[in-house]
Amino acid sequence: MRLSLRFIIPLTVVLTLMAYGLAPLADELTNRWFIRDLDIRAQLISTTIQESLIPLIEKKETSRVKNLFERFTKDERLFALGYCDPSHRLIYKTQTFPEAVGCQPKEISAPEIIELPDGAVHISHQTLQEDSVQYGELIVIHDMSFVERRSTLTKQYIFYLFLILGAVISLVTVFIAQLSWKGWVSGIRAILKGEGLVRPHSQTAELKPIMKDVRALVRDLERDRKVRDELQINWSPRTLKELLHNELAGDEILIVSNREPYIHNHKEGKAIVQVPASGLVTALEPIMRACSGTWIAHGSGTADKEFVDKNDHVMVPPEAPSYRIRRVWLTREQEQGYYYGFSNEGLWPLCHIAHTRPTFRTSDWQQYVEVNQKFADAVVSEAKTKDPVVLVQDYHFALLPKMVREQLPNATIISFWHIPWPNPEAFGICPWREEILEGMLGSSILGFHTRFHCNNFLDSVDRFMECRIDRETSTISFEKKLTTVNAYPISIEWPSRWLKGQKSVPECRAHIRRLNDIVLDCKLGIGVDRLDYTKGILERFLTVERLFELNPEWIGKFTFIQIAAPTRSLISQYQHFENDVRALAARINQRFASSGWQPIILKAEHHEPEQVFEYFRAADVCFVSSLHDGMNLVAKEFVSARDDEQGVLILSQFAGASRELPEAIIVNPYNIDLCANALAGALNMPPREQRDRMRSMRGLLQEFNVFRWAGRMLIDAARIRQQNRFMSKIRDSGLSYFSRKK
Repeated sequence: MRLSLRFIIPLTVVLTLMAYGLAPLADELTNRWFIRDLDIRAQLISTTIQESLIPLIEKKETSRVKNLFERFTKDERLFALGYCDPSHRLIYKTQTFPEAVGCQPKEISAPEIIELPDGAVHISHQTLQEDSVQYGELIVIHDMSFVERRSTLTKQYIFYLFLILGAVISLVTVFIAQLSWKGWVSGIRAILKGEGLVRPHSQTAELKPIMKDVRALVRDLERDRKVRDELQINWSPRTLKELLHNELAGDEILIVSNREPYIHNHKEGKAIVQVPASGLVTALEPIMRACSGTWIAHGSGTADKEFVDKNDHVMVPPEAPSYRIRRVWLTREQEQGYYYGFSNEGLWPLCHIAHTRPTFRTSDWQQYVEVNQKFADAVVSEAKTKDPVVLVQDYHFALLPKMVREQLPNATIISFWHIPWPNPEAFGICPWREEILEGMLGSSILGFHTRFHCNNFLDSVDRFMECRIDRETSTISFEKKLTTVNAYPISIEWPSRWLKGQKSVPECRAHIRRLNDIVLDCKLGIGVDRLDYTKGILERFLTVERLFELNPEWIGKFTFIQIAAPTRSLISQYQHFENDVRALAARINQRFASSGWQPIILKAEHHEPEQVFEYFRAADVCFVSSLHDGMNLVAKEFVSARDDEQGVLILSQFAGASRELPEAIIVNPYNIDLCANALAGALNMPPREQRDRMRSMRGLLQEFNVFRWAGRMLIDAARIRQQNRFMSKIRDSGLSYFSRKK
């Protein structure tokens, strides 16, 4: 007992002195915290009151301003409010406003604290500004008496905390000392009796392997839980790299796509490197830069063969190589049948349902099978492990997952279908529907842009395949393999690399108008697409024509520029479509054009991304009128280009982007009158409404960017791989344990 008191009393005294010593520090930290809180509250009050206050100031409605101030000062912490005009005169104030406080001759004044007879107050000067126009400043004064009260309570809590802590530590220490003493005595007695030399754990030795695996399982599941909470992750290139290194450390990643990220072409007598303006390339390049994997693609450049080694590899990017491309060579017959034939005359119109009849030829199908097998063999030859992560991109490789699975059964295969998936009735006309579905079900994860397309795929499998479908978990069990079907809406990088070096919005507006002989005050619309019949370009031109019919005041005051890069010009449907687009633009121009002005400017040529972004920044309206589209990244790129938070997006309801950007003006592109009215509304939309819509869309793109798209798929892949490895370990450990028992 004496030993216990000798220990408890000094410890309690020391902790009490520490409590008194820490009290001033806690007091200072508390004051800093509350002052920072008041700064934030003052900014929030200014932002909240500004929208109602500025119109009242403009109309000089004194009584309504005072009523507004009095309503806000009902908050127990808010002591007073005042308003100073741009000339630093105090115009409005509440009854409690101190006489000692006045206006500050500064644009932004630092917060200050002054002592009044009733106590200290916190004073903040907040600038009132809207659309670059300054309306003076708002003086926000908070009562700080509550800070002193809470500071006193904090000191008391610290004192009692250390007092209780000292007592608890003392009691626990004494208790452990007593037990330790008894343990030493018992141990010495056992040794004297010879009992301490016996090792008692022999009965549990056989369970050690299982316990080790269970502990590893718990650790991995905990890590998996943290990673799966992707809402808490701020997605960026760095985040994606950390994810790859932490969750897929040591795992091999292979990407398969028809298009390569870097193309070598001959131009003006020399070989140049080109980066295609492709959403697919933009999405996947950060993955390859982070993991140093292999990208397998069709070598389509005119100078591609000059830059590969003996194994058809080339390291990229050229300026700082971090991964390699494996180029696959195709004959002209293979490219004609696999790419132009079955992929783009068959699957493309079949999936887009844009009222263009799909064409299916047996010879094209044979080339499609042959090329898919050629790429599958390339994947197997490039794989250095038995379980690589393989990312298969788009409708060009519907058969490849099954072909790879047959040779690498432990691979994790993620297939992403970048175009829509049709309903079972439409898909059912394909002569090789079962083969396509079987090929895709070789995937571990199958991704689409929207949940609607996922459901269409599940319905197609249910209609034409013998398998088990769990719609609650969105999984398909086929031939003892499980495929997870998920929606992964693709996006763009944030911030966009194409904004670097761009001129200001006013400079872009002036330059683009000067470049196209358009007067400066003429409103400008923009459309950016490939010359593809699914993009609704004809419907877009008819909308412009109908705008002039319904609203003739816009004749001569609005021009629509259509950037349309030619594509798949070897296919007859695309040749006819390009002719139709040119003819319609010419007819509308002939009908409405006047000296020095034409309603439609058609630029049927390739534009670099930097040029496209300059047009986005110069335009008043962007019109995306897709007749059927998986996502359409043009809509998102226009939003990302408008860092001035101005401009209006008109978006087709049949584009996947319409589900993510409801703040755009959503239209049915087949309803020409509706689209014309929407276009007129966009041209007349007030700047404040434009800013509200654009700000909301930009916030979504910042959070749901392309790095999040890639990261979500890789998180799911890591989870599947971890589960498979856990189950394999437990099975092996269980079999080993029971074999020993026998």
